[in-house]
Amino acid sequence: MAKITFIEHDGTSHNIECENGMTVMEGAIKNSVPGIDADCGGACACATCHVYVDAAWKDKVGSAQQMEEDMLDFAFDVRDNSRLSCQIKVSDELDGLVVNLPEKQF
Repeated sequence: MAKITFIEHDGTSHNIECENGMTVMEGAIKNSVPGIDADCGGACACATCHVYVDAAWKDKVGSAQQMEEDMLDFAFDVRDNSRLSCQIKVSDELDGLVVNLPEKQF
């Protein structure tokens, strides 16, 4: 189980616990984190679970695959540390992960 911190655009912080094997998006939805819409339910078919991975965690989270990169083209304010939270699998290595939410999701 990993503890993950979601920080909204206005600075509001949400600390959740997420089971290994789930995605960061699933943890956010299960814990009602505002700002994660997840319109496609985690199929990597939209960009409404877009997050910014904190710089300290970028290497541990890994990089986006091509399909995710293609979907990020539809996200708001994409940055170098942008990821779709539906594509980040939770593991013990991600305990303490911090992600920031964009101002809005498309």
